[in-house]
Amino acid sequence: MSGSHHEMEPVYGLFHGLSRLVYQMFFRGDVAGLENLPRSGGYIVAANHASHLDPPVVGLFLTNQVSFFARKTLWKPGVAAWWLDAVGTIPVDRDGGTSLDAIKRVLRALSNGRAIILFPEGTRSPDGELQPPKPGVGLIACKAHVPVVPARIFGSFEAFGKGGRLRPGSPISVTYGTPLTPADFDHPGDGKERYSRTAERIMDAIARIGPPSARVI
Repeated sequence: MSGSHHEMEPVYGLFHGLSRLVYQMFFRGDVAGLENLPRSGGYIVAANHASHLDPPVVGLFLTNQVSFFARKTLWKPGVAAWWLDAVGTIPVDRDGGTSLDAIKRVLRALSNGRAIILFPEGTRSPDGELQPPKPGVGLIACKAHVPVVPARIFGSFEAFGKGGRLRPGSPISVTYGTPLTPADFDHPGDGKERYSRTAERIMDAIARIGPPSARVI
């Protein structure tokens, strides 16, 4: 994919490059739908979640810097906290709750032209199948009012699923779907169900995505 890292901060750019190298060497699959990624401005990528490998793989093909979410408990004194802060990670509560501070950081990152990667399921799938979404992604999408690009990852559960072993050489493929506009996912008339219905619409868009046409076997 063409594109430069001119919008990436040095530490993020370094790890982005290293992640691409690891992916190309050990998990290279097929990628489709890159034309669906917005060329400018902040946006959200919402993807299924079956592996610890999902965040870096989804972010590899985005030319602008990405902000991820991570549990607050990962901020250990020393290198861990430094690295998480250096790459712009946003802390969230262990139960997946989204604090006011996290919302503010999301909106700030989006206004700076960054992409935010969200996993509507909230946690890794135990069997690789799609799980019901949490309303948190709906809350963030409604507050941000930016395009949401649904993405589906194929093969990450086989490569390193929950409770499984890391399997280098097992290909991981990604398809980025057609962006959803705020009018597509946010219907204020939903009332108290606004955020959960928004999350369901985003998850439904992910579920409709098929694998790249020329998957590596």
